Amino acid sequence: MNQPMPMTGPEEIVVSEPYVFSAVSTLIGSPVVIETTRGRISGMLMDGKPDPLIIKVGDSTFFVRLCEVVWIMPDPLKR
Repeated sequence: MNQPMPMTGPEEIVVSEPYVFSAVSTLIGSPVVIETTRGRISGMLMDGKPDPLIIKVGDSTFFVRLCEVVWIMPDPLKR
C-alpha cells in the first residue's frame, strides 16, 4: 500500500519576501501596527530580519514570523 519515503537527509526550505523585508527595514526603530493572521500588534519595531520581526510592546517582546504578516504600517498615533 503506502511505501515509506527514503530518508535523504534534511532539506532547507527558504521562504523569502524581499519586497516586504525591504519595506520593513525602513521602519526599524519606529512605532508600527502589524496585522497578522492571529490579530493586530502595535509596538516598536526593534529589528526586522528576514524572519522574524521583533516587536516591543511595553515590557514584552514578540517575535513575528514574516509569513504571518498580512500588512504593516507606521503607527500614526505614536509618531
